[in-house]
Amino acid sequence: MSPTKRYAKKQAKARMRHRHSAQERLARDQRQAQRSAEALHQALEELGLPADLVVEIEGRLQSQQKLLGKIVGVMFPALFGCRTPSELCRVRGWDKHWPSRLLGALPKRSWLKRLRRLGLEVLEPIWRHVHDKSPATQSRWQWTWVWDDSVFRKYGTQLGLVGRWWSGQHKRVLPGIDGLLLVVVVGEGRLVVPVDFAIRRPDPVGPGAPCRDKLTWARLMLDERLAAFRRRGLALPAPMVVADSWFSDSKLMQHVGGEHQGTLLVEGKASYCFTLADGRQVKGHDLIEGKRWRWQQHPWEAGVRYVRLRATSPTYGQVTVVIVDEPGQDRFYLLCLATERSAPQLIRRWRRRSWIEFVFRTLKHLLATESCQVHSEDAYYGHLVLRLMACFVLFYTSRVICKGQLTMEEIIFSLKHYWRFVDSEALELQGLSCGVERNIA
Repeated sequence: MSPTKRYAKKQAKARMRHRHSAQERLARDQRQAQRSAEALHQALEELGLPADLVVEIEGRLQSQQKLLGKIVGVMFPALFGCRTPSELCRVRGWDKHWPSRLLGALPKRSWLKRLRRLGLEVLEPIWRHVHDKSPATQSRWQWTWVWDDSVFRKYGTQLGLVGRWWSGQHKRVLPGIDGLLLVVVVGEGRLVVPVDFAIRRPDPVGPGAPCRDKLTWARLMLDERLAAFRRRGLALPAPMVVADSWFSDSKLMQHVGGEHQGTLLVEGKASYCFTLADGRQVKGHDLIEGKRWRWQQHPWEAGVRYVRLRATSPTYGQVTVVIVDEPGQDRFYLLCLATERSAPQLIRRWRRRSWIEFVFRTLKHLLATESCQVHSEDAYYGHLVLRLMACFVLFYTSRVICKGQLTMEEIIFSLKHYWRFVDSEALELQGLSCGVERNIA
């Protein structure tokens, strides 16, 4: 065989191998996407979301049957093989103003009631199941309350909701809608349940301001959720609340400790001043950069060191300070009012705060919050609350239904990139729609 023919035959075989490999990869992606879709469908059925959601929306709009299908289609166009809501409206022959009218069907108070009720209905049976168990079982199902806020990027001044806010993700001030979220993290991230949400209006300064400030919102959200649990007969333990340094307010800390006998744990700032038990005057910068501390090895995490200090702050009074040093990370310190909790316990609770970052990352990136183009405040609340509920479904799917078979990253990647391979019959959303026809067309 001549060298030319030999080379051509070799290249033809190589192309055939690449083609077979691509087909195998495609088949694997299809199987993985189908498995993710089936797990999501099962999660929707097992969650038991309020069955009258569609009925209430339809009653207000005087619409019938396919209403929820259109909501889901507009919010998640990739589910229906389209890239954008506008493309979906062209394909389906829908009015391009459907999103605004559908999402604004209910007032914002009704949307928030849906989210709060979901949190209560999910968390109540969990607590009733474990409250009379052994301390070891209860320790695996501890609740950690987490506050955090995030800026959803928007331009303009529509509705008076868009202001200029500092965004930690972008490390700068940018125009957008500032959302404040309260979630409960069960155990070591077993479940992340959103229990309340609020949109802050810009410039909440002075008497007669257009909105409560962030700290007031945070306090009211926690008070109202704990009161709701008490009305249902649940005697919850003292709450452990974690938040970033933006919530490090002395009045808020004292309120959590005085009203609820709980603990608010935050990350300290470099500018804070403390007087240590031995009389030394230090600042937060000295805690982070100091080299003469008596470090202790973390009993559960290899390579992590900590220092637990008792100190007095001119702002907070008696406080507990925990300096944390871990390989590959910048050193930081945690701050709370004086407590008997050990440093490893405080560090473990602080670790659970990072789960809310996954919530917001899913909410903003996978579910494309910025694509919402509506013209009423109620519609914005409907848009964000429905996405929070969808985000919760994703976490429930990956952490409970899949039982470790798929990681969170794997299921998000599969749902994001391979919807076009999924048999849509498994996603007719019976668990949500009840009165909606099976075929979403």
